[in-house]
Amino acid sequence: MTTTDPHQAIDPVRAAAVIKSGVGRRGLLLAAAAMGAGSSLAAASVTPAAAHSRSRGDFYEGVLQPGKGRIRGDHYLPSRTPDVLWGYVPTVHATPVLSMRSGRTVTIDSVSHEGILEDQGRDPVSWLGGHGVRKRDVLTDAIDIAAHYRRTARNFDVDGPHVVTGPIRVEGAKPGDVLKVETLDLRARVPYGVVSSRHGKGALAITAAGTAPAGITIDEVMPPHDTDNRASGIPTEYHNVSVFTAVQGGHGVMRSGRRALRFPLNPFFGMLGVAFSEASGLTDASANSIPPTLGGGNIDIRHLGAGSTFYLPVFADGALFYVGDPHHAMGDGEVALTAMEGSLRGTFRLTVCKKGSGDAPSVAFRYPFAETSDAWIPIGLSDPDGSVGGQGSDLNIAMRRAVVNALDFLEHDKGLSRAVAYAYLSAAANFSVTQVVDRTTGVHGLIRKSDLR
Repeated sequence: MTTTDPHQAIDPVRAAAVIKSGVGRRGLLLAAAAMGAGSSLAAASVTPAAAHSRSRGDFYEGVLQPGKGRIRGDHYLPSRTPDVLWGYVPTVHATPVLSMRSGRTVTIDSVSHEGILEDQGRDPVSWLGGHGVRKRDVLTDAIDIAAHYRRTARNFDVDGPHVVTGPIRVEGAKPGDVLKVETLDLRARVPYGVVSSRHGKGALAITAAGTAPAGITIDEVMPPHDTDNRASGIPTEYHNVSVFTAVQGGHGVMRSGRRALRFPLNPFFGMLGVAFSEASGLTDASANSIPPTLGGGNIDIRHLGAGSTFYLPVFADGALFYVGDPHHAMGDGEVALTAMEGSLRGTFRLTVCKKGSGDAPSVAFRYPFAETSDAWIPIGLSDPDGSVGGQGSDLNIAMRRAVVNALDFLEHDKGLSRAVAYAYLSAAANFSVTQVVDRTTGVHGLIRKSDLR
């Protein structure tokens, strides 16, 4: 287990990165510690409110190779090839790669799976180069993972796509607690992203039986059914579709012939989670990275950007927090299959909340819950137990659970009568489809804080 507790040895690689980025007195203290002089690490100066107020224009400030540029957290966790999981999330038996105290901050360099997957050739230099990306603008950790990942055997047709970084042990976290995850700062590591649509996946996917799903015709399936070549067994010949998207002036830019589509960026991590599966192996179906669970994971809520707070019930000693699926932008529903996927550097504050402390919404002790500066976000999942006993994707179930969680919050935490709370939700709250592409579907509500006086 690697630890960067401030009372233990400071990583010289990280200290060198801090010196290069020129972060003032705090950086000098870190450097001094790395060279043998004793010092303590000051608390991170980034606050959620300050991070949330940043414009999207400074979301990208240059390519962030591992350890390069400013490291804002008390700890730094890169995506090292021997440590990451590709396609699976940590179970309650996982060995942490970092240990930290409750209330401290960590900066994590995540790696997007897009550009390194098997249907893209598992060679990001070549694939991204085909879209005009220079080799020096391809992340070295992405290159290394694509070429040298051996921790689990990869099966493109079964495994999840995500590169998962972690887990992080948070001292004092016990089953029955809540881990409070504050996203303090997000930076694009590269000036590009990818949106992919793959056969058999997405809102308009052909069924496993080769027929159109209910409500559309076979000719309305996307990607078009007559291009489906999965029978070849060779992922690069499946004819999946990946749309390269540039980051320009705080926007994502897609091109279709002579037309250009420009849309606002909205960086967030699609995957924020704690260990939930009790499986002993690394590749059990219950630990597949695709479906979200009660432990969070691939939750894909676009509101969980800088300035947001995500509350997760804890199921393992230390919580075992992990991240993945970094997004540059996503619309509710995520209909094509992926968002605008792109590697991020995120800084988080991780805090353990105990029952009765009032530090977390009561719902969060049994179900994921979120908030922003403006809204409370109750969540509903169609099948929150992962892949145990099959996979349920009924949006009606997700909707009902989101409404029940909203009612429980308004009644037990805000003191409203349940009947009035139900009426209020109907009159004023907004419930949206989170995503329909992760096997387990999701719905989230937005309850304006300004309405609760």
